[in-house]
Amino acid sequence: MGENFLDIHYIGSYSDVKECPEYQSPEYCFIGRSNVGKSSIINYITGNREIARTSKKPGKTQSINLFKVNEEPTWYITDLPGYGFAQVSKSMRKKWSRLIDRYILHRANLTCTFLLIDIRHPMQENDRVFMNLLGEHRVPFTILFTKSDKLKQAELTQALDTYKQEILKEWETLPPVIVTSSVGETGREEILDYIHKTNAIFTKHIQ
Repeated sequence: MGENFLDIHYIGSYSDVKECPEYQSPEYCFIGRSNVGKSSIINYITGNREIARTSKKPGKTQSINLFKVNEEPTWYITDLPGYGFAQVSKSMRKKWSRLIDRYILHRANLTCTFLLIDIRHPMQENDRVFMNLLGEHRVPFTILFTKSDKLKQAELTQALDTYKQEILKEWETLPPVIVTSSVGETGREEILDYIHKTNAIFTKHIQ
């Protein structure tokens, strides 16, 4: 396995967290608004363009998709449906919302939620609501700003400053933030370093 690839395997897709296999290993979920670039980021950090399906049509991911990463220690990636706008019925969006809430709040080995936000746009209300949901339930999360390659450096700096100011209106401290781009190939090492450091803490804690 080359250094740019993770030894990763698809476990399955599940319509409810109760159906998911139970593990003692750390698990990291990726979630964000529909069409935020979630599948592209998962493919980018794993080094496998076929792991998570990408589509320009919002709402491609419709279930809990679970992947195993064969490292020491073993860890898992979960690809969740996007929230917010998607070209599906209102009833389907409600179903996805319940699916997401149950997973986030009841998955025992969920170690960190990676919340993906498109850096090109101002803070969206459903991003704010979801962030507050995580905070209220003390779910650890890290913000991954996506599509940073679409902005010039000065624009990116300004967008980051604006986001930080918006977050601090409701939060006492900023959550961890990583700027990413699957096209510009930035953020991968930072994400994997964060995961590996967290894995070490997780492993030490359960010993």
